[in-house]
Amino acid sequence: MKNNILDLIKSSADNENDFLALKSIFSLYEQLQYATNINQMADDIYTWLNNEFSIDNVVFALFDINTNSREEILVKGEDFYLDDDYSCFFIINTHTNLNATVSFNATSNVHFQVIQSKYSTIEAAFFQISPIIQNGIMKKNFIESSSLDSVTKVYNRNYLIENLTKHLNLTKNKENEIYFFMVGVDHFKAVIDEFDYDAGDKVLIELAKVIHSNINEFDMVARLNADEFLVTILSNSSEFEAIDTAQRIIKDFSTKKILVDEENEQTLLKTTCIGFEKLDVNSDGNITDSIKNADIALYEAKNKGRSQLFKFSDLTEEDTIDLF
Repeated sequence: MKNNILDLIKSSADNENDFLALKSIFSLYEQLQYATNINQMADDIYTWLNNEFSIDNVVFALFDINTNSREEILVKGEDFYLDDDYSCFFIINTHTNLNATVSFNATSNVHFQVIQSKYSTIEAAFFQISPIIQNGIMKKNFIESSSLDSVTKVYNRNYLIENLTKHLNLTKNKENEIYFFMVGVDHFKAVIDEFDYDAGDKVLIELAKVIHSNINEFDMVARLNADEFLVTILSNSSEFEAIDTAQRIIKDFSTKKILVDEENEQTLLKTTCIGFEKLDVNSDGNITDSIKNADIALYEAKNKGRSQLFKFSDLTEEDTIDLF
């Protein structure tokens, strides 16, 4: 691909089409320099392919050679397979364990022939933008390693509190209440004792999926410790709606069949309890106290049995004595 860009530079002096192709490549390069993350870079690449070559069907993915796993960053247009007659596939080597892959599919034989005639231009472009993509991937890895739980891929405690604080400062006096769920797996230690830590991780991953499937994109989830997740609900307009969300999480997780032994096809059913707390943004309450109260409420919920929801505001003096 290095030779393609060099050949294009040489011929651009006498060939207007090659000059325009080279200009297009450097326009893409410049555009990508302003991208703030790998998702925006993927979208910029799609826009370039669409505008320059009328390509509608594009998949931008990251392939981890260490884990042999693939993460799709952007999918546009209709589904296609890499062995389709009109498909093309590029690997952007980033010299890390993660390589970026761009695949796309032509809409007809004529369209495919047009793309093939300009294939060297696309190769030259991908060679030119490789360093920017590499930086984008390294930035993504750094952010994820410092903010995400390695098992469940939800936020860690510090990142959630930091972003929630920023959110409150930005939306000051625009939101009256924020709801906190402390979600914990019932008898989680029994999973480890009966199976192993891998089975425990599978339980946590499924619980994280259930939580995400029931909350809004503006709500946040963090894993606090072994089996507890903190959920902050920013989107619900009433306590009734927030409680309904918590009850759906409890119900949906109780029916989730978790595959803990692939060889024997053994599945496991688990339950979860939730401690509930409400923060009045305009009161003297704070995030730290609200999290502590939600944790106390979770303790009481588990005292009452499986699949329980307990509100901190319902805590009585008797409960407090029992707790401490």
